[in-house]
Amino acid sequence: MTEPMLHMRDVRSGYEDMEILKGVSMDVFPSGITCMIGPNGAGKSTVLRTVYGILRLRGGQISFEGERIDGKKSLEIIKRGICYVPQGRSIFPLMTVMENLEMGAFTRKDARVARDIRSVMEKFPILSQRRDTLAGNLSGGEAQILAIAMGLLLEPRLMLLDEPSIGLSPQSVSLIFKIIQQISETGTTILMVEQNARRALEISRHAFVLELGKVKFGGTGEEILNNQELRKVYLGG
Repeated sequence: MTEPMLHMRDVRSGYEDMEILKGVSMDVFPSGITCMIGPNGAGKSTVLRTVYGILRLRGGQISFEGERIDGKKSLEIIKRGICYVPQGRSIFPLMTVMENLEMGAFTRKDARVARDIRSVMEKFPILSQRRDTLAGNLSGGEAQILAIAMGLLLEPRLMLLDEPSIGLSPQSVSLIFKIIQQISETGTTILMVEQNARRALEISRHAFVLELGKVKFGGTGEEILNNQELRKVYLGG
């Protein structure tokens, strides 16, 4: 089997005096989509924030492409090839769409930035149409597309997505899932937390169920969808 791109073993993490992750172990393999599902408070978003260096590791280890990244600052993690699109539209509302895209490539100094901005606008035509619009005036779906596009400009090999469909209309949800699949098909590995568990599992190669800060089950998306007990508890039957 291919070596995991992201390797987590016995990871413990949390906020101040509250430990949320209580020994999480999981592997994310190159290419494809891996999703995490589970009830609110299970620790799904905490996993992403810990991998990204926002939260301090309290125990265990995290490796990316064979090298330890636990203890590294977020900027260094970005430079190693990981980007994070947090929940809640991580955009600059008082800047235009074009200015947001330029900010998205803030760590890059190479001459390909302008070309890559043109490329993402071609990939997501709505951004080209709204290039001079203040980001705060975008619809929820448009804002999420912009946030994902900003992440892509960091040229990630691994993209961390936290609740990409939250608060969106059904039409926008379908569009966002289509975009996530397209990104995956171009070779970017995705680790995603998603409230719409059924839709997430349908497009995911691998999946983990988290509960109370621990991995309750791991397998393929199809295995979880076909598991009657898991479906009843986590997917509403």
